[in-house]
Amino acid sequence: MKRVKRQQGSVLKWALAALALLVIVTISLLWYARENPLAVYEKATRSALAKAGLELKSFDSSAGQLAYWEAGNGQALVLVHGVGDQAGAFQGIVESLLPDYRVLVPDLAGHGDSEPVEGPLPMTLVYGGLEELLSSVGGDGPMILVGHSMGAWLATIHAHRHPQAVARAVLINGGGLVGDRPDLSLTPVDREAARKLMTSLRDPASPPTPDFVLDDIVEQSAKGPIGRMTSELDDLIAHLLEGRLGEVTVPVDLLWGASDQLMTLAYAERMAAQLPRSRITTITGCGHHPANECPEKLADRLGEVLRTEPPPPVVDDSVETTDEAGNEDAQ
Repeated sequence: MKRVKRQQGSVLKWALAALALLVIVTISLLWYARENPLAVYEKATRSALAKAGLELKSFDSSAGQLAYWEAGNGQALVLVHGVGDQAGAFQGIVESLLPDYRVLVPDLAGHGDSEPVEGPLPMTLVYGGLEELLSSVGGDGPMILVGHSMGAWLATIHAHRHPQAVARAVLINGGGLVGDRPDLSLTPVDREAARKLMTSLRDPASPPTPDFVLDDIVEQSAKGPIGRMTSELDDLIAHLLEGRLGEVTVPVDLLWGASDQLMTLAYAERMAAQLPRSRITTITGCGHHPANECPEKLADRLGEVLRTEPPPPVVDDSVETTDEAGNEDAQ
């Protein structure tokens, strides 16, 4: 009997020790997530890409080793993320694209798992790495470019420089013109500046950004890719397409989160007025980053856009706008 009691006591001790360890690990993980929410978000979204069936690959470019994800068959469709983000930004929409396309999702130079990991990050280097990657792994036929924010800018540059390689471009809340909100900084210096920025990026009905996330945004935006790119401001400005959008012969769809107050619908209309072949499609209830804020809406609208014929050349200088109900207006 005493032996049985000793064994039961030993088992209880081990169970209590295992429970204590589990509690410690859980608290540690929660602490890490609270202290590093952006790193946790990045890891989770990249895991989602792998779960969706995409394979992580690497490419040796003049910018360094670039990481990119790939899956599917058919015409190449390239998803290009924005500044300070990474390939996982599109984890909510990739599965909707895989049945019809060979999907490529690169980490831009200096972002995600791509080199360089430190130092200045000029736009010349970022675009140069993407240009080399697309030239090498983009396939034989013309590809579809889908870019978000700065990724939309890069997609426009590539369509301008290599029109024969691009069948069409879809620009999500971004492009190559000067912005309309000089009062907003992508490198906020404190929590309140970060709150102002994030409020402008999201639909008013979306949950507010928690303070601990705002604090991480302040820290990471300064030392991460955003700060590294804005430190090379002259090079960044040199890649603007002011006065040159009329030279873009590739058909362009502007797919816009209508609640975006950083790059507003008026910005999209400025772009469309200059692009020879363009069309605006709005997504209500979404801000600057539809792939993060409302991925299901974005997947639906992007699918609709890709299933329609590309926008024809504009003859009368009007801009065709389509809302979610499918109504068209002349702007």
